[in-house]
Amino acid sequence: MRALDWELDFDEFTDQTPYGHKSFTNIIATLNPKACKRLVLSCHYDSKLSASGIFVGATDSAVPCAMILQIAKSLDTYLKAHRHSSSSDTTLQLIFFDGEEAFVNWSEEDSLYGSRHLAHSWNRKRFMTTDEENRLCGHLSEMESEIDRMEAMVLLDLLGAEDPNFYSHFSDTHPLYSRIVKIEQKLNKLNLMESKTKYFHNSKSWFGGIEDDHIPFLNKGVPILHVIPTPFPEVWHKDSDNRQNIHSPTTNNLLKIFKIFVVQYLHLDIDLHHSDKL
Repeated sequence: MRALDWELDFDEFTDQTPYGHKSFTNIIATLNPKACKRLVLSCHYDSKLSASGIFVGATDSAVPCAMILQIAKSLDTYLKAHRHSSSSDTTLQLIFFDGEEAFVNWSEEDSLYGSRHLAHSWNRKRFMTTDEENRLCGHLSEMESEIDRMEAMVLLDLLGAEDPNFYSHFSDTHPLYSRIVKIEQKLNKLNLMESKTKYFHNSKSWFGGIEDDHIPFLNKGVPILHVIPTPFPEVWHKDSDNRQNIHSPTTNNLLKIFKIFVVQYLHLDIDLHHSDKL
């Protein structure tokens, strides 16, 4: 990300686990740190401990991490133009969480180490404490903490298996979810997918009960778009969650959808009617 001229921050901390104190590091990349608000793309980069010692975690969560990095790399020219534009208050921010998986058994204490720490830290970190911040963002008086700058948080998890099914989990971000539904429909209509798809369903599931890295931020009022398949992939938490069981056409199709979502959200100056831009 430094090669692409993003600002990198490392949220380093230690926390108590069933195996004693462990060190964790959340990685945060911000396109334009001076922008008032952020569209956040996020995933976790840690892998689950397994008795065999060979668990890779391809869907959980290497593929989501790779997708986010590829979005930043492939849209680099347009994102840089957006960064230097004065017409938008919103920038792109990427968060790679450490410590999502439980060490022993999933519980409030043994899971989500990284996201719990970062949400707590950003909720306490005051915003608009400098003259420059007040000059640039003083018109947004409702923003008091760093967490208030998160306009929406998109969390990607368990991606890469063939033919996933996604649903809208939260009413406040259903309009964003509907954008993704329309993007998929448009790509199918233009024959720009590797095969006809229907990953994103219009059905609503407001329970939002899947525990994941969004929960600490959801509890502090951040709008959440949780992109996780229902049901989970068959390889979930198995040693077979590896490269051999990643379905490349599905992965490529999802990457196109997410890329266009970012382009539309940030109003990037790019013509998406040509397949070479995808």
